[in-house]
Amino acid sequence: MDTEDLDRLADLFMPNADWRDLVSFTWDVRTTLGGREAAAGLIARNRDVKAHAFAPDHGRTPPRVVVRAGDDVVEGLFTFETAFGHGTGVLRLDLGSGLPLRARTMLTTLQELTGFEERRGANRPHGTAYSRTFGGKNWLDLRQDEQRYDDHSPEVLIVGAGQAGLSIAARLRTIGVDALIVDKHERVGDVWRKRYHSLTLHNESWVASLPYLPFPDTWPTYIPKDKLGNWFEHYADIMELNVWTATEFAGGTYDEDEQTWTVTVRRDGAERVLRPRHVVIATGGVSGVPNRPRLPGLEDFRGDVLHSTQYTSGAQFQNRKALVIGTGTSGHDVAQDLHALGSDVVIVQRQPTTVVSLEPSGIMVYALYSEGTPTEDVDLIAAANSIPTLIKANQILAQRMLEADKEILDRLHAVGFRTDIGEDGTGFHLKYNRRGGGYYINVGCSELIADGEIGLLQADQIASFTPQGIKLADGTVQEYDLVVLATGYRNQQEEVRLFFGDTVAEKVGPIWGVDDGGEMRNVWRPTAQRGLWFNAGSLAACRGYSKYLAVQIKAALQNISPGYQARTHG
Repeated sequence: MDTEDLDRLADLFMPNADWRDLVSFTWDVRTTLGGREAAAGLIARNRDVKAHAFAPDHGRTPPRVVVRAGDDVVEGLFTFETAFGHGTGVLRLDLGSGLPLRARTMLTTLQELTGFEERRGANRPHGTAYSRTFGGKNWLDLRQDEQRYDDHSPEVLIVGAGQAGLSIAARLRTIGVDALIVDKHERVGDVWRKRYHSLTLHNESWVASLPYLPFPDTWPTYIPKDKLGNWFEHYADIMELNVWTATEFAGGTYDEDEQTWTVTVRRDGAERVLRPRHVVIATGGVSGVPNRPRLPGLEDFRGDVLHSTQYTSGAQFQNRKALVIGTGTSGHDVAQDLHALGSDVVIVQRQPTTVVSLEPSGIMVYALYSEGTPTEDVDLIAAANSIPTLIKANQILAQRMLEADKEILDRLHAVGFRTDIGEDGTGFHLKYNRRGGGYYINVGCSELIADGEIGLLQADQIASFTPQGIKLADGTVQEYDLVVLATGYRNQQEEVRLFFGDTVAEKVGPIWGVDDGGEMRNVWRPTAQRGLWFNAGSLAACRGYSKYLAVQIKAALQNISPGYQARTHG
């Protein structure tokens, strides 16, 4: 490395700058902290990447002065080319350190591989294979043939037809990858339809869309679960995604020499063996195997016990005495649903909970999406935020939330409900990234708890369960008919263990949560198991990051990315 070149490039960055790369230089999702470290990384990586033709992106949001994480910056989007494809980035120039302006943040992303661009707009398919094919197969005939997989396996098998599965399938199809989704439910969208009766999204509809198709602007701000499930079903049809419903994924093994999976699925009472090159687990990341903690005496309880994933409606438990264990979003929603149907409900708090109002606090973290900037641009701007930037920004937001929600928080504290503002004082949003729960966006249950309409117990007040209910530490006995375990999920690593065995599970490690490098563990990026990928998160996260996951998989299929060049498929 030429020291003079390093000095010149490093001088363009603030000393505390960060560079976040999505695939374009690192073939990974990776953050580099420090201006000189970013410059050294760019120089080292560019020997192979050969990035060039950097220019302002005149087709996107123009440069503007904005405040990011409390700092005044000039923010602009740019394009560039590499030896492998077309890139887009975000640059933030610090306005607080005088002239010349230097970079505070840089994002680089690989949007498309050269020769495998998205088939959309002017590059859309022509349709010659089924246009005016008199006497031959039309579009429907070809679609039905394609979805059967009678004589071949898909290149990519996707497990799960929720937002994670649909978004990566749409991205892959648009760049010419043959992908099949398998889902255990009877219909696409059932992953939402079968959840509890009152469920409605907490993200605004213009935030929470899937790739390529925003929700109609006539839709409500907050989308009900069944409406969303129906949209998922239509989306799969409109985007021509190959889906096998009522199909159980039974797991499989990977052949390192052939770089191919052998997996088994169960469908229509029979087993089918498929040999995809890649498997994408898209079953949620933070909502895989339900967590059922061992609670003293619970096995002796004679009433109904179910996990919140099994709770669909309180109608069958109307006018009963119910104990809900857990004060995250599901716990609050189940308790509120049961209360609305006349049940006598007590909620059990196991640890402090971050509580914010839906409006204004809950929507603050997505405020960028409400400014009128195109969604694809906002996805890029949001992706530019490294974990230090997110921590600083969310610390500022958390203080604003505390002020906005002071009244209800004071009322909760008065009845003994414990709250916090998250690790590092960063509020609920980073709690989701770090652990997938531990917060509640209030849509009315907090008032019910504060008013005593829903009872409250702390977990350490319960000595044990009894056949009739619970025995408290002070000797008091309370009777219940129903216990709902709103206790979250085990790490998705346990799902990997079920599908692929202990060796693969231990090789891959935990999924979700922030790693030591400031990125999400094993999500949207290569894992230690070749050919195994994960897509997970909110609709917005799945929409944005599925683009980069799809590019990585396509590069692997074409033997372009370094991790897949050592051996070629036989």
